[in-house]
Order: sequence, then structure tokens, then C-alpha cells
Amino acid sequence: MTNKPEKDLSHYRRQYGKYRLNDKELPENPMELFRDWFHEAEKKENCVEVNAMQLATSGRDGFPGIRTVLLKKFQWDGFIFYTNYLSAKGKDIEADPHVSLHFHWPVLERQIIIKGKAEKIPENLSDGYFESRPRGSKIAAWASPQSQPVRSFDELEEKYRQFEKKFEGKEIPRPPFWGGYIVKPRKIEFWQGRPNRLHHRVLYELQEDFNWKITLLGS
Repeated sequence: MTNKPEKDLSHYRRQYGKYRLNDKELPENPMELFRDWFHEAEKKENCVEVNAMQLATSGRDGFPGIRTVLLKKFQWDGFIFYTNYLSAKGKDIEADPHVSLHFHWPVLERQIIIKGKAEKIPENLSDGYFESRPRGSKIAAWASPQSQPVRSFDELEEKYRQFEKKFEGKEIPRPPFWGGYIVKPRKIEFWQGRPNRLHHRVLYELQEDFNWKITLLGS
């Protein structure tokens, strides 16, 4: 008898209703609401890696690309993360800088979808962040050819040992192929789970005068 891969998930269902969005008290700037939601998520003990976000790019192979990265800073003009510029996501961004970010905090029954344009941050800012990383992470940035084929995982570990020896007793500089991006948002949608699938959705869209248009969306 062969195991069948099929499984009916139609009975997987959850009722939401912990929180609600007050459409009469929405801030004019979505970064204020993002800050508030992020801080609320930080306070939840069972909200693991609150800064984890999905980054979606336009893949060069014709398929959308998506992966999880870590948000390292947010400020009024955007969201900053770091990566290898020669990775698949780095090459995707170079070809088309229009990206999406997605945060999902199940414990708060909340999601945030951000659409914007990614651009490299100044080198001195990437230098500063790289300096703050653990030594092992610095070595790994040099050793791992991110998204490139390798013969074995043993090969990766050997390359790590080689760079570990190379930098023994020395300061480790930031690789020229590694650094930060800032995603400058054009649209931000906030999603709050509600009972009976009548979810609260609020869309912010940046206008030509740099003010934000607020639209309530059906669930």
C-alpha cells in the first residue's frame, strides 16, 4: 500500500476577535501604526522573531521570489534589512527594485503588507551594522556564496574554517558584496482579524504631495 499525499484541510478553521481597528482614530502616517503594532508584538512573550518578514521580489526566472529576512531597523522613510548583494534576492532587486514585505503576527491576529522600492543604503551605514554583528556571522558573510551551487555542506564548513584562519586575530571588514537595503513604502495595508471573516483592512497609499491617502477595504 502506498502513502497518499492528499489531505483535506477544509476543516482547519479559526475564529478571530482579539482586537479591532478603530477607523475613527487612524494616524495620518502609517509608520506610526506600524510602530505601535510592532511594539505590541515585541511585548508578547510567545511572539517569536517579531522582526521576521517575508520579502517578495520579481524573479528573473519569471516566477515571484519569496523568502524570510529579518528587519533590522524601521524609520519614517522605510524598512532596512541586510543581505548578500550577489544572492538571488539581491540580483532580483537589481533587476527590479519593486518589492513587497509581509509581517504576520498570529498571536495578535495581525498582518501588514508593504509595497515599495528597495535601494541600497550608504556604505558607511552598512559598515556600522556589520561591525555590530557577532564574529561568527562576519566570517560566514565571507565564506558562504549565498544562493550559489555548492558541492556539499562540508565544503561550506571548510570555507568557513579557511576564512576563520585568515582573519584570526584581525578585524573583519565588511565584504564589498554585502550590505543593507531600505524599502521605501508606497502602499501599506494593515489587516486585523475579526469574527466571521469580517476582517478590518486599512490601506495607506503615498500621494504625489507625500501625504498618505487612507482607504478602508472590504474583508
